[in-house]
Amino acid sequence: MEQVLISATGLCGASLLGSLIGFFIKELPHKWNDTILGYCAGIMLAASTIGLIVPAFNKSEDVLPWWIVGLGVMLGAFFLNIVDYVTPHMHSIMGVDSEEHHNNASLNRIMLFVMAIAIHKFPEGIAAGVSMSADNSASWSVTIGIAFHNIPEAMVIIAPLLMTGVSYSRTIMISLAIGLLEVIGVFAGFALGNISSTLLPVMLGFAGGAMLYVTSDELIPETHAHGFQKQATYALLLGFMTLLLID
Repeated sequence: MEQVLISATGLCGASLLGSLIGFFIKELPHKWNDTILGYCAGIMLAASTIGLIVPAFNKSEDVLPWWIVGLGVMLGAFFLNIVDYVTPHMHSIMGVDSEEHHNNASLNRIMLFVMAIAIHKFPEGIAAGVSMSADNSASWSVTIGIAFHNIPEAMVIIAPLLMTGVSYSRTIMISLAIGLLEVIGVFAGFALGNISSTLLPVMLGFAGGAMLYVTSDELIPETHAHGFQKQATYALLLGFMTLLLID
């Protein structure tokens, strides 16, 4: 349980750190934004594979056929696909493209923005919690990967909130609430992972598929949208190798 607390605190702390940085750096040039997100995409890619999917197949050897774990991976991606039908894609509302935001935006748009971020954060917390229940050395790679991703993501959500007229104090409260939702996700994922050792490989695969979907559908397209895809690609490779070396 101590490891779960550390994981939850680290993820929430990374989000708050990113929000704090965002108050001082309200806008990043596309070149730097795409490079940072590319680095995070590489870390998330490594975390989903070595921290979730590979352990899922390893743990399924004696309890489940391999194709059930593979189905779990696909279901995790499909789950996030359904989430995207409910809320808009994060890369279109994260504030990177200033033309998407205007000072006279309505309160409904602000709430839609917050809801979209929160809904995407909860599955990430579940992924970290499920990995902790797996009791393997790679489990920390998932927490590290998500924490790295949380910092720049939290940075770029600050500007659109402030631009729509949300006060500094309320923006801080929103950032804290989003971080706490991820904490709840960690504990929920840990609880789910401990329900059954037989179902654990499927849950690990599900969480891995969800993380892969976020990486492919949200992070990588954003890094290739502004003409800096070469830098973003090398940053992705560097991020992937970073997590491999840490692991």
